[in-house]
Amino acid sequence: MNSLKNFIIVSNVFCAGLFAAQDTSSLSNKNATPETQNLYKNLWQLMDKGVMFGHQDDLGYGVNWRMQDGRSDVKETAGDYPAVFGWDVMNIESGGKGPIDIFSFAQMKKMMEDVYNMGGINTVSWHANNPLTGKTAWDNTKGGVKAILPGGEKHQMFLNWLDLISDYLASVKGKDKKQVPILWRPYHELTGSWFWWGKNNCTSEEFKQLWKMTYDYLTKTKGRNNLIWIYNTSDFNTKEEFLEFYPGDEYADMISFDIYELDNPVHNTGFVERSQKQFAIMDEIAKEHHKIPALAETGYEQIPYNRFWTKTLTEAIGNYKISYILAWRNHGLTEEKKMHYYVPYKGHPNEQDFRDFYNLGNTLFLKDIQKTNVYK
Repeated sequence: MNSLKNFIIVSNVFCAGLFAAQDTSSLSNKNATPETQNLYKNLWQLMDKGVMFGHQDDLGYGVNWRMQDGRSDVKETAGDYPAVFGWDVMNIESGGKGPIDIFSFAQMKKMMEDVYNMGGINTVSWHANNPLTGKTAWDNTKGGVKAILPGGEKHQMFLNWLDLISDYLASVKGKDKKQVPILWRPYHELTGSWFWWGKNNCTSEEFKQLWKMTYDYLTKTKGRNNLIWIYNTSDFNTKEEFLEFYPGDEYADMISFDIYELDNPVHNTGFVERSQKQFAIMDEIAKEHHKIPALAETGYEQIPYNRFWTKTLTEAIGNYKISYILAWRNHGLTEEKKMHYYVPYKGHPNEQDFRDFYNLGNTLFLKDIQKTNVYK
């Protein structure tokens, strides 16, 4: 590993940050498993060392390959796996064989267990189907949230969906036979309008009821004690806007937002400016509410700019302490004949910038967090 990286990581251990004093904050679920409690404690402490890098579906596929054991575009480019591995349980409620057509739920379970066994961290989201129409999460027909609340016409059906989620997340176990702790991020990007649970499709009170119902059912009724709950938005402009749908401190452990570079960063600095504004707001909220902040999704599709990692993204984060950033998936060629990926693959023209990003002193990949043993 780069000697400068080692030096800065070690030096940062001795730097007491504002978040360090809060690392005794406990999980919202007081019955969380020891491994889950230890992970949460270590997430606080790791922020003093740097920001962890994550990648969606990293072990499942990449540009020009599918389901090859141990393979990873991140590892082939940087020489190391991500610290955080993102997954999604989309289609589990409809009886699908897998979240996508590339791997099954059984295969995803195995990959999540592999991540845990090698000391990495799993985070899971859920692109839940619209309960009113049965269509995808992007069908934003209004009334879906109201229909699944207690007394709603789809309430019991939705609880059945949560049963499937609970059973699946309980089944993910390491070689030590322990349930794998999960950073659980349901109902994400809630300030957007593209999902049926988004702010334009339900009231803030309805969303809070949905979140609390989900939390109470999975935690108290089903005993899912291996979850760390992440509240997640897309764009927001004020502290009040970020917190409008927030269910309360007793129902969340982490806070986060998603943001992507959609323009040419050479000519348009909007991504950096928006990110900095939102990080400033989230940083204030995280300190006031004693929650761990994260950038739960980000990236620049196809990465056409040769300094996206070491300039654009680095400037976007600035000096704010956050737990992790997660780049979206490397699908490769889509059905629409478009290349869809967010991390350089081996041979990508800008892979050197990603290696330089890896070698920065404040970026943490798998080898870095293996030293901590995050579940102990």
